[in-house]
Amino acid sequence: MEQLASGDPHRIGAYRLLARLGAGGMGQVYLARSDRGRTVAVKLVRRELAEQEEFRSRFRHEVAAARRVGGAWTAPVLDADTEAEVPWVATGYVAGPSLHSVVSGGQGSPAHGPLPQHSVRTLAAGLARALADIHSAGIVHRDLKPSNVLITIDGPRVIDFGIARALGTATDGGLTRTGALVGSPGFMAPEQIRGDRVTPACDVFCLGSVLAYAAGGRMPFGSADSGVHAQMFRIAEEEPDLSGVPEPLRGLIRDCLHKDPGSRPTLEQIRERAGGVSEDSSVPWLPGALIAQLGSHAVRLLEVEHPESFADAPGAGPAAGGQAPGRGPRTPDAARQAAPQDSPAVGPAVQHPAARHPAAPGSPAAQSSGRDTPAAAG
Repeated sequence: MEQLASGDPHRIGAYRLLARLGAGGMGQVYLARSDRGRTVAVKLVRRELAEQEEFRSRFRHEVAAARRVGGAWTAPVLDADTEAEVPWVATGYVAGPSLHSVVSGGQGSPAHGPLPQHSVRTLAAGLARALADIHSAGIVHRDLKPSNVLITIDGPRVIDFGIARALGTATDGGLTRTGALVGSPGFMAPEQIRGDRVTPACDVFCLGSVLAYAAGGRMPFGSADSGVHAQMFRIAEEEPDLSGVPEPLRGLIRDCLHKDPGSRPTLEQIRERAGGVSEDSSVPWLPGALIAQLGSHAVRLLEVEHPESFADAPGAGPAAGGQAPGRGPRTPDAARQAAPQDSPAVGPAVQHPAARHPAAPGSPAAQSSGRDTPAAAG
């Protein structure tokens, strides 16, 4: 989480921006708060993409599809203006660091290393539930990776539908019209790399890569140190390296990483095989040190209430935190969706938030930014 830059807008739609959360191939993500005090994450599309009618049409359909996904295991879409000069989408803010920062550290967060087996099993079951919700809404995520998985006290959450595609239109495989790969090297399925049809089984392969990373602390097909093309060749043609993964987890992960989409397990089978998930909510699924870090981080970020105080807040600065829930629920603004002209366009004419509203109460926190930026998003 970083301070707003001089060129950043101060408001997007009905949301007052508080800090930068990160950037991806699709645009910039901000921590923001509604006038009613709810803390959200707002993604603002890159202006050059907004000028492409093909992209705008896809963004419009993808936001509509993402709205249908339930919020139990994902960050729900709360609001959007796909017709603004620069389109944007606001999602629920989830309290938790990314899986990437938990395992490998970064953004001010200590590295905890690979998760214990019972945590990986709970992670697998939770992500399978999230993907089931996503697929039931008729979309394929296509970019499930450690930075798009947030770790919370009560389970994982999936974020960022930036390159998700509707099931009925997912026929372009992993390629855009310019030939750029859509996805994140190291966490792509073979069919994405080959340009074959993308189906829900693509997300199962990505899930296998995420679980291998969580359990072993490294990517199953190696890093891109030897080059992205070499890494993608290994994904498409070679067997995964699961040497760091505990033996009891290897069978499930290896099956998820099958080259043939039809040979991968279903999400229901993954949930059944994960096993070991306690129904007792009093039993923590995370190691004690990580739970303590989450609690300490949330307490520190309670003091961040507006951009001017951000730099002086205890613990502020680059940090792997999560999204703190707002102080009260807010129903998605259907009226604004039906009448996008009510959403002020982002631009230099937007006033500084302090000139329009007093600092709203609430508890902002840091959001996973997905800094392992996709090769292309869109």
